[in-house]
Amino acid sequence: MSYTELTATSKAIAAAEIDRASEPSSDEWPTDLGDPIDLDVSGDFPDMVTRFGRSGIGRTIPSDLDHMIPGAVMAVVLAGIDTRELSGHDRVVVLRAHQRLASYYQAHVYTDMTAVADWFEDSDDGKGPTDAANDAAVEIATALRLTRRAADSELFLALNLRHRLPMVHDMLVSGLIDLRRARCIESATLHLSMLTARDVVDRIAEAAPNLTAGQLRARIQKLCIEADPADAQRRHDSAVADRRFVMEPNLAGTCDLLGLDLPAGAATAAARKINRIARSLRRDGETRTMDQLRADVFLDLLAGTNHTTNGGRAVVHITADLDMLAALNDHPGELAGFGPVIADIARQVATNQSDTDTEWRWTVTDTATGEVAHTGITSRRPTAAMRRNVEAHDRTCIFPGCRMPAVDSDLDHRHAVADGGPTTEHNLAPLCRYHHIAKHRGWHVERLHNGEYRWTSP
Repeated sequence: MSYTELTATSKAIAAAEIDRASEPSSDEWPTDLGDPIDLDVSGDFPDMVTRFGRSGIGRTIPSDLDHMIPGAVMAVVLAGIDTRELSGHDRVVVLRAHQRLASYYQAHVYTDMTAVADWFEDSDDGKGPTDAANDAAVEIATALRLTRRAADSELFLALNLRHRLPMVHDMLVSGLIDLRRARCIESATLHLSMLTARDVVDRIAEAAPNLTAGQLRARIQKLCIEADPADAQRRHDSAVADRRFVMEPNLAGTCDLLGLDLPAGAATAAARKINRIARSLRRDGETRTMDQLRADVFLDLLAGTNHTTNGGRAVVHITADLDMLAALNDHPGELAGFGPVIADIARQVATNQSDTDTEWRWTVTDTATGEVAHTGITSRRPTAAMRRNVEAHDRTCIFPGCRMPAVDSDLDHRHAVADGGPTTEHNLAPLCRYHHIAKHRGWHVERLHNGEYRWTSP
């Protein structure tokens, strides 16, 4: 079925369902639904009803429904579809179409809210924008049976979509994003100036329809840090300065213990440690859920109870580009399981890990290409991949004249872990056991820029 035929069919169904007294003229139908759309069905109207009556369209869907622009035509088409008659695939297509249509109507609800605010602002009593918005919120709350707070919140969003983020409103009208994503974009850019917020929206617009709300928020947070690193640093420092511990009683007689605005690195390490201990307790007939175990471990640790596990140390992984770590830019880093962090925090995490119960890993990427350039961990024991790469670089013990194969040698930390040396490929080198002992008796080794080593005797 062509789009022109579909439009004509939709009009026929509408005429039958609404029981209009006479056939509507073409100018009663929307004409801004995209080109080409032929809404003139004079002469073909009865034939279209016969060919695509309600019973016929109910068992099939238009071939282009998944790409149909939301609006009145789509609404009529969907009204004539009985999903019980459809295949599983077509039911999902209809679900997506209904979601786009819901977004379309939600955008119009917000447009109507701003229209109410405009009426108050344009009235003759000289109300300013703030007073007009307050009066409009009261009107909206009454009309839609909303609480005062809900009406204020909804109108605030509506006005922001119109004035600050018109592209987000347009994406909602077109059905490209739903209300969840629109709210996510609006709230995540609220602290930015209007021009900066619009720039962030421009950069996220193409990807937004294919991201979950959580992915979208993390992507926007990273873009916000890139757009204004100084503002991100100020907001972070201010929040950390206000960090606090809160105990809140619940109606059930239980209690919530909350740590608010904690430093991201330390909080992530603590959460990883709790998770690791909780997982280690899932044995020997343990009946508690993971949530219960994590809560109990949390209280145990606060009470000073020690837990010993055989599952290794908790792992915290930071990803950052090389120029940022060298303080040449302030691009955000990425803390696994948490999300984007400001450059200062990423640099601290990568260079200042004092928690010996946590394994801190980092991945350094090339600033220009984003490709992985370097990896490292604070664990004393290197990974298998690290060992392979070190052995590929140095095939024998690096002591002058020694021919012991690297695969039969120890991997030595040239800068000792005890002195703050990291477990990285750059800091690891193969030493046979004899020369490894000699190094610890006073020999010193350094790696030169050309990849060779210089040894200094005691």
